[in-house]
Parts: sequence; structure tokens; C-alpha cells
Amino acid sequence: MKRGLRRWYALKDKKLLGRSKGAILLEMDFIYNPVKAAIRTVNPREEKYMQPDPKFKISLMKRNINRVTQIISSIMEVGKFLQSCFEWESKARSITAFTVFLIITWFFEPYMLPVTLLLLFLKNYLIKSAKEAFSVESKEEVVSVDEEDDDEDDDAAKQKKDEKKSVREKFQAAQEVCLQVQQGMDMVASLGERIKNTFNWTVPWLSMLAVTVLSIGVIVLYYLPIRVLILLWGINKFTKKLRAPNAIPNNELLDFLSRVPSDSELIQYRELAPDVPNLGKKKRA
Repeated sequence: MKRGLRRWYALKDKKLLGRSKGAILLEMDFIYNPVKAAIRTVNPREEKYMQPDPKFKISLMKRNINRVTQIISSIMEVGKFLQSCFEWESKARSITAFTVFLIITWFFEPYMLPVTLLLLFLKNYLIKSAKEAFSVESKEEVVSVDEEDDDEDDDAAKQKKDEKKSVREKFQAAQEVCLQVQQGMDMVASLGERIKNTFNWTVPWLSMLAVTVLSIGVIVLYYLPIRVLILLWGINKFTKKLRAPNAIPNNELLDFLSRVPSDSELIQYRELAPDVPNLGKKKRA
């Protein structure tokens, strides 16, 4: 979205996954303060009061399982790589890893940890810039999401009322447990995807904010000892309730990650190309 630019936007269905008929011409303008926006980013996100109650769906459960599986498989790949270094499957790789381990262990300083994260940001930024420079715009992907509406048959329809209630209560209890598992897996998968999308510069402003904070962290860790930082952190935590009695307890890191979209949200937020030529023909007709 660019300020003062009038353009067409394609309409989507109610699930924000597929295309709907028509398009809309919008011109938007927004004014914000970068400093205030950065402060707001590390505060709790506003709750949506107008949202449907979550329901258990087998298709959604399968999708969340696949998302969690992808994250676990990535972690396992890293574990396999480290294990291969320990078992000397490749001598060159193990010698290199052993040398790097000795150098890092001997010369390690606390400020080097955010430097490592900054290098990861830089690497992904260069990869993204290269892809945008040399890649041709791909065709619009069709996202198919299987939605299964579980219409449960009442097996105890011909039984007595008390038996109906007992079976229905057991079914509702099992459904609530499945719903909790489904939401828990969605939360774990979304957290992993948000961390990945932060380093992948999916939202450049948020990634730049993280780079700025890490750069400040490097300077602070270089000049201040860990003892002083722990002392300042403890003073802030113990006196926060005294300084601001109405303050909401929060975790700044999780609040920041909540602003980064997950993969499923990126599918919903993706912009579809509007069929503008057809709209022009209809107007002329």
C-alpha cells in the first residue's frame, strides 16, 4: 500500500483464500510516527472482539499437524548435521566445525550473540534482494484449502433421553479436547513461522526494527557487563507494578512476534491481481 496512490484491488471470498467477483478502486492515506509505532509493536496486540468461535475441523487439524511437522523436520535437519559432525561422516566438515567451535568458545563475548543474528538477517536480506532482482513475477498461485464441515450423526437418536445426554456430553468433551489440541498446534506452528518470517524480511519494517534493536544490543553488551544488565532488568521487573499499577503484564518479544504474520496469514493477506481490463469493458458497455 502506497500513500495517495489510487489503484484497483481484487475482492476475496469470506475466508480470504480465493477470488470473488469484482474489484474495488481505493485511494488510501496513512500517517504514523515511526517511534510511536515501534513502541506500540512491543506492547500487547489489540484483541478482536468480532471474530467467530473456533470450531474443531479435521482439515484444519491436518493442516496444523503438517505445519508443526515442517518446523520439527527443520530442527531435526540441524540436529542431523551436528550429529554428522560429531561422528566424522565427512572429515572436512568435522574439521571445519571443530575449528569453528574452538575459536568461538575461546573468543566468545556476549555481544557476539546479537552479531550472529544480524549476520543471519543480512544473509536473508541479500538472498531476498537477489531473488527480487533476477526472478520473473510468477503466476498467481491457486490456494486450495479443504474445508470439511463435520456434521456428526447422532448415534443415540433412538435411545432414551438420559443416554442421549451422556453420549452427547462425552462427544462434546472429546471435541473440546480436540479443539484445544488444534489451537495448541496452531499456536506452536504460528510461533515458528513468525520467527522464520522475521528473519526472511517478510515484513521489512518489522525486520528493520529487529535489526535496529539488535544493533543497539551489540553496543550495550560490548560496553556494559552482564551483571549490570541483569541488575537493570531485575529493577525494572520489580518496580514496574509500582511505577505503573495499571500496566498489563506482557512479554515484549512475544508481542513483537505477534505482529509478524504467519504463513497462513500471509495466504490470507496476499494481494490478487484485479481483472481491470474486463472492468473497463463493462463500464463502456
